[in-house]
Amino acid sequence: MVDHLVDRLRSGPGTRVLDAGCGTGRMGRYLTDRGCSVVGVDLSPGMLATARRDHPDLEVLEGDLTALPLPGACVDGVLAWYSLIHLPDHELPGALAEVSRVLRPGGLVLVAFQTGTGEWDVGRRLRERGHDVRLVRYHRGPKQMMDALAAAGLEREARLVRDPLGREQHGQAFVLARRA
Repeated sequence: MVDHLVDRLRSGPGTRVLDAGCGTGRMGRYLTDRGCSVVGVDLSPGMLATARRDHPDLEVLEGDLTALPLPGACVDGVLAWYSLIHLPDHELPGALAEVSRVLRPGGLVLVAFQTGTGEWDVGRRLRERGHDVRLVRYHRGPKQMMDALAAAGLEREARLVRDPLGREQHGQAFVLARRA
């Protein structure tokens, strides 16, 4: 799906991409290696320090997905690769409104997430090892995500939903949407 996003951006609006919730920069590197100009945004200073160390050529900014530190209509695409899963339901509309705000008209967003319902405390094991971290993963159904995208003015173009593979515990979903 990421390669499909890149192909669509190359043949359409342009290749300036926001890696929303960029973490350590792994997906930003993937996009850059495929010809995209990437700006990453993440709330975690530690993740950003790793991104800057491992990928010094990537532009990464500290910021909240519900208040992106970017001007309006400044990117052609947004990749939210398993990042919106860390936002509770009440913050999702604000984050998607920000995605819509920074996207140029005709721009594309690709969202990846685990399907299901409920909250998963994925920081428990880190706390057991002495780290002071709270990390929750919020699961949503594909319809809930598509409805939230539509409410933010983003029109669904494609979706892929699959069952868990291998050791995965949850299904996966990918939604591609376009700003009108």
